[in-house]
Amino acid sequence: MTDQHKEEHHHDHDGIFGSRTELYFSLLCGVFLLIGFLINILGPDTQSVWMYLVPFLIAYGFGGYYITIEAFAKIKKGEFEIDFLMIAAAIGAAYIGSWTEGALLLFLFSLGHALETYAMDKAKKSIEALGELTPKTALIKRNGKIEEVSVDDLKINDVIVVKPNSKIAADGVIIKGSSAIDQAPITGESMPIDKTAISSVDNLPNFNDIDASHVVYTGTLNGDGSIEVLVLKLSKDSTVARLIKMVSDVETQKSPTQRMTKKFEERYVPIVILVVFALCFAYLVVDESFNESLYRAITVLVAASPCALAISTPSAVLSGIARAAQKGVLIKGGKALEDLGSIRTIAFDKTGTLTEGKPKLTNMIPHHDYSEEDLARLVLEVESLSNHPLARAITKDVESKYGILHKNLASNVNAIQGKGISATYQGKTVFIGNEKLMTDEGMSIAPELRTKMDGLLQEGHTAMLVAHNNKVIGLMSVMDVPRKTAVETLKRLKAIGIKRMVMLTGDHQNVGDAIAKQIGLTEARGNLLPEDKVEAIKKLMERDGKIAMVGDGVNDAPAMAYSTVSVAMGAAGSDVALETADVALMSDKIEMLPFAIGLSRASKRIITQNIWISMGVVALLVPATIFGFTGIGLAVVFHEGSTLVVVLNALRLLAYKEK
Repeated sequence: MTDQHKEEHHHDHDGIFGSRTELYFSLLCGVFLLIGFLINILGPDTQSVWMYLVPFLIAYGFGGYYITIEAFAKIKKGEFEIDFLMIAAAIGAAYIGSWTEGALLLFLFSLGHALETYAMDKAKKSIEALGELTPKTALIKRNGKIEEVSVDDLKINDVIVVKPNSKIAADGVIIKGSSAIDQAPITGESMPIDKTAISSVDNLPNFNDIDASHVVYTGTLNGDGSIEVLVLKLSKDSTVARLIKMVSDVETQKSPTQRMTKKFEERYVPIVILVVFALCFAYLVVDESFNESLYRAITVLVAASPCALAISTPSAVLSGIARAAQKGVLIKGGKALEDLGSIRTIAFDKTGTLTEGKPKLTNMIPHHDYSEEDLARLVLEVESLSNHPLARAITKDVESKYGILHKNLASNVNAIQGKGISATYQGKTVFIGNEKLMTDEGMSIAPELRTKMDGLLQEGHTAMLVAHNNKVIGLMSVMDVPRKTAVETLKRLKAIGIKRMVMLTGDHQNVGDAIAKQIGLTEARGNLLPEDKVEAIKKLMERDGKIAMVGDGVNDAPAMAYSTVSVAMGAAGSDVALETADVALMSDKIEMLPFAIGLSRASKRIITQNIWISMGVVALLVPATIFGFTGIGLAVVFHEGSTLVVVLNALRLLAYKEK
């Protein structure tokens, strides 16, 4: 069933029980089928035929209601599908008095059908969640006054004021103030980015060509500084709006599996109808009465209706999804389950997926006659005065690693935008920052310190030099460190047949390469914006066919939507990632990934077995009934037998354990 079809189907079927009506109708069909069956078997011989006929008729009503609506909608378009055969088989079974068989066919088919179509309206929800990123109002500066307006009323070249720790309401360029901006929702960068005001707004280049250190995006979070932003894009054209569009475009794409099944149904069903119709007139050729020919034709119709085939995939999908749910893995529907089972290449977002998503202090290297403790004490005193997220992380790590608390020995902390910070410590000036800060202040860096710094930068650390009393006294580094479980998880993925594991990140290529080496990835691609990630996914798909994308944030949404199957990391995953993802790991544990993939592989195997079983039985039964070797009783026994075998085979998935 196509996604579009599912959506139409989903909306059409909001009945008396809301969106679950179809499922309840199917269960009611089962209840009345059971009542009719028990009355038929256990009732006295003298009972009226209506005693059991009424429950069967009610079962037919509930079981056939939605299938009939669907079949007629298709017939109008000139399509005959399994739905149509099921109705014809059920009516035929009733005509020759096999009410139980007819009701059972309808019950099993409608149940499979209801469970297949009772899917989330993913596109709608994912778009709603993305829309929530954007603030609803903005503070606009007009004629020296500040007023609050709706984001939709913003015009290009308006100036908006963004207060500390609030969301930015438009894509634009900073014209006043400076701040550290958390861009994770858009670019996935692990560290907040220092942004400064542009020197002049005359002759501004295109938005994409403005230096990134002056540009801000809708939905990103301002740090501690107050800034003024010149609006350069209307809300409908903002980066977030583009993400929304990317996600919604992709949601409507059909899966190859759906196309294959559809093609088979389209060819199989008309052939069966023609054969059954022809068999009604067999009495003209063979020496038998019209009623005997009709009986045989209906027997063939029951035998040929691919009930086991219809239930084979949904039953396996359901068992697989139920088993996954027990382990805290949410798999959204059969397509996701089947696709995940055929994956050989996985693309990972870096921040918060393979790494902790929080900067950690990795090195404290003293120089001159300073000890490591002295350097750590100085760094702690200075950094504890700053509110920058990076400074907060360093403060916390120094306190826990060296077991020291700050004593307020530093003062006069100042941010030097794009370079670092300065402060006073024990009466002398301290500088902590990049190489440019040191050289601008007229200090030289010892060759051995420079070598260590280059080595750390190569390995993907963010390195900062520390100077006190006009000389460089050491070096410290921070890094978004790999998750403790990442190495083991990647090994298990390799063991279950994942050939390529690729990391996509907004961070520098060095950072990507360093982490890839540490945890055992096949390759890393750095410096990627959301659009670049989509491009990277497209290229990987051209090379490897099917791709799973594992991510945790909004910035992954378009790339996740383009991938064959997308996996969202749980607690850290934003609403958007959860809504757009096909698979969500409810706990924030990447180690659940091998289980989910292993389970999908097992489900795929069982789906294949089920299709062979159901097709095999049809292939044997149809000739047997055409040539009159079996009557309706035996046909239904084999037919329902194969359905039971298929369902029982599918239930094995409930006991699945990762090997």
